[in-house]
Amino acid sequence: MDSVFITDLKVETRIGVYEWEKYVRQPVLLNIEIAMPHSRAAETDELSDALDYAAVVERLKVFLADHPHALLERLAEEVAALIRREFAAPWVRVQLAKISPLPGVRQLGVRIERGTRPD
Repeated sequence: MDSVFITDLKVETRIGVYEWEKYVRQPVLLNIEIAMPHSRAAETDELSDALDYAAVVERLKVFLADHPHALLERLAEEVAALIRREFAAPWVRVQLAKISPLPGVRQLGVRIERGTRPD
C-alpha cells in the first residue's frame, strides 16, 4: 500500500462540551495517514497522479476553522469522511488530539481508521 502521512498538523477549532468551549478556539493536533487510490505517481512523477497533500492540509484548515464539534470522536469521523470523499482515499487513519486539555496531560485524543486498507 502506498500512503501519504501528515504529522503534527496544528489547527485551531472550536471543540468541547463545556459552554465556554463553544466560543473559544483551541488548538488540536492531527496526524493522518491516507492510502493512495493508486501508485501511478511513483511511475509518472506527475502531481496530477499524486495525492496533493498541500490541498489536503489547506482543506482541513478551512474545515476545522468553521465547523465546531462537541466531541473529538465526531470531529475525527468528519475529518475521515472528508478525506475519503474529497480526495478519493480508499482508507484513512486519523489521530486527533487536544493539546494540554488537563493539568499534567500533554495530549488527549482519539484514533480512528475508516475504509478498506489496501494490501
